[in-house]
Amino acid sequence: MAGIDQDEAERLFDRRCRAWVAEDVEGYLDCFTEDVQLTVPGRDPVVGRSAYEQVVRTAYQWAAPIAFDIHHLAVDPGGAVLAEWTITVRRRDTGAEVSWRGMSTCGLRDGRTEWWREHWDPAQLRPKS
Repeated sequence: MAGIDQDEAERLFDRRCRAWVAEDVEGYLDCFTEDVQLTVPGRDPVVGRSAYEQVVRTAYQWAAPIAFDIHHLAVDPGGAVLAEWTITVRRRDTGAEVSWRGMSTCGLRDGRTEWWREHWDPAQLRPKS
C-alpha cells in the first residue's frame, strides 16, 4: 500500500469512473486486483474479482449509470486513498433517477484497487414518497 501517490490514485479513479458509466464491465473490473476485498453497506463482504463481477452485473441489471462524480480524492500518509463521491443511476424498471453520496477508503496494488470499504446511507436508495 505504501508509495501510492495522488496522480496514481487520480488516474485509477478516472479510469474506473469512466468504465462504470460506459457499462464497460471488463474495463471496470480491470481496476481491481484478482483478490480484491470489498465491503459495502447492506451486503456481506465480497472477496475476489469474479465474485465482484456478479455484483457489478446485478447492479447494471437494476440501473443504468448516469454519473460517478468524485468530489474529493486524497492519499493519506499511510497510503490509503480516501474519496467522497456521488453516484447517479436510472432505474431500469421505473426510469426513476437515483443518487447517493458516500465515502470510500481503499488500498492500491500495482495500479489496481486491492481493498475497498464504502460508507453511505442505504436509505438514499429508497424511493422518494
